[in-house]
Amino acid sequence: MGPLLISIYVLVLAMFIGFEVITKVPPTLHTPLMSGANAISGITIVGALLVAQTSEVSVSNVVGAAAIVLATVNVIGGFMVTDRMLGMFGGKKKAKKESAR
Repeated sequence: MGPLLISIYVLVLAMFIGFEVITKVPPTLHTPLMSGANAISGITIVGALLVAQTSEVSVSNVVGAAAIVLATVNVIGGFMVTDRMLGMFGGKKKAKKESAR
């Protein structure tokens, strides 16, 4: 019961620290932060692929497969949000170019 309790303790502390760090980020840094989160999720996908590489059904393979799915959804969603945010900034430049023609 000791290692499980320590893991839960670390998870709860990481959640509190993550919440505090994210709420202190100014809005101008959200796009670079999102890109960094996408890179971390990409690393999670590689790690989950290594965990779920055998064909036998075990707890680690099921958790690895779930991690692959969730991290992939996170990466795709993060890229979509980042693209939309960058499009908001690029829209003004495109409109000026089209009106100049």
